Amino acid sequence: MYLSIGSDMAVRESAIIGIFDMDNTTTSKRTREFLARAERDGAVIPCDDLPKAFVLTAEYGMEQVHLTSLSAYTLEKRLK
Repeated sequence: MYLSIGSDMAVRESAIIGIFDMDNTTTSKRTREFLARAERDGAVIPCDDLPKAFVLTAEYGMEQVHLTSLSAYTLEKRLK
């Protein structure tokens, strides 16, 4: 199954490591460092609007960070 994360993007549910709210998680220095490193490595998939959440996936040995304008709550509801 796939999870639609907005902006005509979908990720495989089995590849999802976590769904994180931008407001809550970016207060942590470690999360900010992780996102900065992912951006430097080219592993961030941007969204068209202001991101409200990010979805961390790992598939085929590659980690990717998908930014999404949907809230983490909305994405979690779609998984159920």
